[in-house]
Amino acid sequence: MSVKIRLQRHGKKQKPFYWIVAADARSKRDGRFLEKLGTYNPNTNPATIDLNIDQAVQWLHNGAQPTDTARAILSYKGALLKHHLDGGVRKGALTQEQADAKLAAWIDEKAGKVDAKKDGLSKKQAEAKAKALKAEVVANEKRVNAAAEALKAAEAPEVAEEEVAEEEVAEEVVAEVAVEEAPAVEEAPAAEETSEETEA
Repeated sequence: MSVKIRLQRHGKKQKPFYWIVAADARSKRDGRFLEKLGTYNPNTNPATIDLNIDQAVQWLHNGAQPTDTARAILSYKGALLKHHLDGGVRKGALTQEQADAKLAAWIDEKAGKVDAKKDGLSKKQAEAKAKALKAEVVANEKRVNAAAEALKAAEAPEVAEEEVAEEEVAEEVVAEVAVEEAPAVEEAPAAEETSEETEA
């Protein structure tokens, strides 16, 4: 019986969640498995991987073959390195303490890289949030200015209408005065003519 370390899909549509399992190569993808080794959630950034490294290394020692994705996950978590170092210990190339020290150093370095990525992502999110807030403030200022201009524009026609009405009233008054004064002016020349006739 050949054993594979592979992913078994769980979760809902568009939100996959995987179990990392050791299963018979002939069994269905989501079918029976021999042992659950961990979980893999690609929906988070960075992806969340929970793996029992010791059990995964034990299956690797027993000849289990990981699929491509499972191999990448095992490599990411250090299970393949531990398997490789255990082979060196069995051959006598290095002691168990040296192997443990190398594995611990590698895990610390990997943790530092992951933390740096998380910090970078959180910094990018904070910058994006600040940029969005700044854009929102600018948009709100524009909206307030536009509302103020619209209010001024609405008040301006009323004032203009009042001025136009006042001008019309003033023109009517002037016209009435002109009409009243015009006959008096016409009468004055007539009066002059009569005075000239009387003198002659």
